Amino acid sequence: MNNFELIMPKLGESIEEATITKWFVKPGDKVNDDDILLEIATDKVDSEIPSPVTGTVVKILFNQDEIVKVGTVIALIDTNGTDLQAESEKPGSDVNAGTSPGKPGIQADSRDLTDQPVMETETAQKVDQGRFYSPLVRKIAHEENISMDELNSIKGSGHDGRVQKNDVLDYLAQRKQDAGQSGEVQEPVAKNVISVDQPAKESFKVSVSLSAGDEIIQMDRMRKLIAEHMVRSKQISPHVTNMLEADVTDLVLWRNRIKDDFYQKEKEKITYLPLFLEAVIHTIKDYPMINASVDGDKIIIRKNINLGIAVALPTGNLIVPVIKNADQMNLLGLTKSLNKLAEAARNNKLSPDDIQGGTFTISNFGTFGNVMGTPIINQPQVAVLAIGTIEKKPAVIETPAGDLIGIRHKMFLSLTYDHRIIDGAYGGAFLRKLADFIEDFDSNRTI
Repeated sequence: MNNFELIMPKLGESIEEATITKWFVKPGDKVNDDDILLEIATDKVDSEIPSPVTGTVVKILFNQDEIVKVGTVIALIDTNGTDLQAESEKPGSDVNAGTSPGKPGIQADSRDLTDQPVMETETAQKVDQGRFYSPLVRKIAHEENISMDELNSIKGSGHDGRVQKNDVLDYLAQRKQDAGQSGEVQEPVAKNVISVDQPAKESFKVSVSLSAGDEIIQMDRMRKLIAEHMVRSKQISPHVTNMLEADVTDLVLWRNRIKDDFYQKEKEKITYLPLFLEAVIHTIKDYPMINASVDGDKIIIRKNINLGIAVALPTGNLIVPVIKNADQMNLLGLTKSLNKLAEAARNNKLSPDDIQGGTFTISNFGTFGNVMGTPIINQPQVAVLAIGTIEKKPAVIETPAGDLIGIRHKMFLSLTYDHRIIDGAYGGAFLRKLADFIEDFDSNRTI
């Protein structure tokens, strides 16, 4: 057999590993070029992986829900069209153990594959006691100062007793609980790690009683990830929120006047959001600390302005695609990028890179008819802006002839920021400057 090695693809610049969420084939299945083989997940994006060759699936090296490092062989496909049944009937032949990753067509001793599973040799390293630990497990152990003796003592729930991510996280939770009972000093909250499968650790779990008629719904994978990120953000950053009401009358009237011509000319629908993005970009340039991250005791002020836009999905979940280098775009560029990402998000067509690298996030609460909101910071960013719905309100209008009562378009802006590096004066000044920029909108500008 001439086996083609299917590897875990690199789907984004910063993507180092992915989770196999579903296999669509099994050993013995015949596949054609571009047939979908499996679905993988990176952060909150699912991607379908097609077959690059035509042949027969010989072996699947990783199971569903396993985390696999980019570049690792995950399956073998026979491209010669060899009859697997005929191969398996040959004396001493074993389809599932007859090849070794990295050496197509070379048979391996089935005993070696039992003692040292193929899936382990590609992603794990051996330690003194003969146990194997994936890079993810070793990374968590290093970050949480788990000694090798401690690691060796953890009981694994995986295949052949393999220690998985959740085993380590459960151990950390128990260690913390034991330390608390003995009166030992606890680690800072920012050190806590929360499992994707257990967004709220056992030590924080609230006892829930059930009544007749109650419905139990299992969280899907994306909801677990959202829960994890939200809890972790609250643990890491002390959140403070400032709010103010802005008069957006000139902006609203301008957009209503030009929207049809804009569509005829550019073939793009323009909403209010690109105009607010434009205002955010101008304001960040005056207050760069808003476009930053915190690394320990270091503040990283980002050179590029990459705007994340929170998008509600039909499933009820939330995802935040990112407009990269938004500060280099004009209003048309922002409009096209926003429309493209929003459409891709709603159709589950975002790539992993589309949700990476954000430096500041905008959440549009007005989409749901809400007046204002207090969003949670999208780590490792330090601020997030909430935009409320635009409403007509009576307001005092100052004129040279005196004050008048008139109908104006008003909206609330809410800025939630990380109080570790942003104080109230800075956060309030940013929000006030943003409102001023919106209120001073040039209603005579051309498209």
